[in-house]
Amino acid sequence: MTGAEVLDLGREAIWLTVIISAPVMLVGLAVGFGVSLLQTLTQIQEQTLVFVPKILSIFIALLLFLPIMGGLLGRFTEDVFARVAAY
Repeated sequence: MTGAEVLDLGREAIWLTVIISAPVMLVGLAVGFGVSLLQTLTQIQEQTLVFVPKILSIFIALLLFLPIMGGLLGRFTEDVFARVAAY
């Protein structure tokens, strides 16, 4: 493999990492923002209140998005193996 192909493969790997982690991170961000807004509106100053809803929502998001994430990662792995076998 040439240096350009290795850099291209690394760029694809980083972009795939962003795509795979984005749904779960966005769900965590939305739930954290919602709970923080609720805490602000009700003037509840409990720091640990955000953890349980955030953990549950991230777990549910992982269950929903795991097949998509696995498919993307499997396709990328097959592509890497095909590139390595070509050389």
